[in-house]
Amino acid sequence: MKWESKLIKHDGIVRIAVAFEKNAELIARIKTIEGSRWSQSLRVWHLPDTEENRLRFKLPLHYTTIPSEEGIIQIEKFKQWMHSKRYSESTVTSYSEALKSFLIYYREKPIAEITNDDVIVYNNDFILKNNLSASYQNQIVNAIKLFFQTVIDTKIMVDKIHRPKRAKLLPNVLSKEEVKLILNAHSNYKHRMMLSLIYSCGLRCGELLVLKPVNIDSKRNIVLLKNAKGKKDRIVPLSPFILEMLREYFKLFKPKTYLFEGKTPGELYSEKSLQSVLKQALQKANITKPVTLHWLRHSYATHLLESGTDLRYIQELLGHSSSKTTEIYTHVSTKSIQQIKSPFDDL
Repeated sequence: MKWESKLIKHDGIVRIAVAFEKNAELIARIKTIEGSRWSQSLRVWHLPDTEENRLRFKLPLHYTTIPSEEGIIQIEKFKQWMHSKRYSESTVTSYSEALKSFLIYYREKPIAEITNDDVIVYNNDFILKNNLSASYQNQIVNAIKLFFQTVIDTKIMVDKIHRPKRAKLLPNVLSKEEVKLILNAHSNYKHRMMLSLIYSCGLRCGELLVLKPVNIDSKRNIVLLKNAKGKKDRIVPLSPFILEMLREYFKLFKPKTYLFEGKTPGELYSEKSLQSVLKQALQKANITKPVTLHWLRHSYATHLLESGTDLRYIQELLGHSSSKTTEIYTHVSTKSIQQIKSPFDDL
């Protein structure tokens, strides 16, 4: 039975991906491996990055999966430093995992002796050799730069650490017709409400999940997003149609602490469950594109631009620090492109 294995990054952590044609016996065997998971979007099984699993699937070995004693101490100090600077929990986790990968590679070398050349060797012999993405490499660079800023005795020159060249990827955007199909797919009112609010306000997944009833200002027709990405508050306009849907939602579900709660009242609705809600909507709407929740936010921004909303207002609504981040939507807006006549029509 043929199979392919490689390292991938999943939820900020390096995992081993295994792809093969559907085979009941192989699926049963892979399920017995502790920590194995199926990724619907990637269409692969993925497993913890351990020495045993690397041997099993013929991947290059780490020296070990544990940093040196000094490395363990420094990673813990780094976590504490990030917590004291009030970095988000997801940033603390992803940066400490990225640093751990780097310090495992240089387990036999004192941290004070690590140089800029060592970073280049790591990029070539680990990142590139294992076909890890430029975004993962960039996260490693972020973690290394931040970590060595906190280290007094070091040979690293932080400002000399180079970043990988970024791929210029365009955001994925749905048509209004596709968005309508997705939002109307669910008969479950809560599920429909959650997806509708993400699109109608251009919310990130995490912003939706921590919304509280008090964040909805029905008199001013706005949603107040508290402590959003980058520790910034912002307000977004609330559609009158969404407000009517929310009033009906309040009558049906009577949320206590959070606007959208799990099975237990007052409990935060999980991100995994929300992703499942979208997956079910896509199946019901017969949409086969690999749509994620963030596609709804991209679509919101693009549809605003196509309807004539000024880019500066869109930047504020999305909570972007830089206008350059928002300008990417000008490359996917089809309003001007559709007015261009192809020379083919004149043949």
